[in-house]
Amino acid sequence: VSSFEDLFNNEFYKAFVPAIDITESKDNYVIKADLPGVVKEDVHLSFDNGILTLEGERKTEKEDKEKNYHRIERSYGRFVRSFNLGAGVNANSIQANYKDGVLEVTVPKAEIAKPKAIDIKVV
Repeated sequence: VSSFEDLFNNEFYKAFVPAIDITESKDNYVIKADLPGVVKEDVHLSFDNGILTLEGERKTEKEDKEKNYHRIERSYGRFVRSFNLGAGVNANSIQANYKDGVLEVTVPKAEIAKPKAIDIKVV
């Protein structure tokens, strides 16, 4: 590799894909995304037609002429992840919290989407 920039021309180093966990409870969905090194201002969330979209960018560090780089394994670049949560969510009540490089998005289910126990009388 002849220069710092050449390291990032390698496809391996371009693709930053955040790891995601999605859990579901009776009342909501929770999406957690690992975004180390991404500042909050570079994270954008949107919800449209049941699709939650997370996008942002993990920016590269600037080349430092005083350092000799022997290995660069951390990936950088723009990312977009989309998740189909369906229409049964309360989009107006979605909340997001970003702390210590982890984004946590809570998506409440709409009342009609929550499972309800119905007593059925057997005769």
